[in-house]
Amino acid sequence: MDKSIQALKTNQRAGFLSLFTSTGTILCCALPALLVAIGAGASLSSLISVFPQLVWISQYKVAIFALAGVMLCFAGAMQFRARYLPCPADPALAAACNKARKVSAAIYTLAVVLYGVGLLFAFIIPALQG
Repeated sequence: MDKSIQALKTNQRAGFLSLFTSTGTILCCALPALLVAIGAGASLSSLISVFPQLVWISQYKVAIFALAGVMLCFAGAMQFRARYLPCPADPALAAACNKARKVSAAIYTLAVVLYGVGLLFAFIIPALQG
């Protein structure tokens, strides 16, 4: 496999991993805050009774945010490094290369947005209130 295609696939995997870790920030902090804000406290208690791991995730939110931040920085560095990698001359491989580059950028952007929303609900809004 061409070296640039392999590098883009590595970037895509890093993007998926950062998306996975930033989704944890949404589960621990933004989802419970949203449910309480819209008056769905009963739904939150039902959700916690079905998924009691949410309480554990909330207890370790600093570690989860730190891990997600490190993964986002790693994925961002990989994105930055691969932005000007040449695509193959073969039209089919060039199309696959460009598609992988776009998908990887979209995944990374989504991960950053999810992380930002989780950060807002976990740390910024509580700091402003108290």
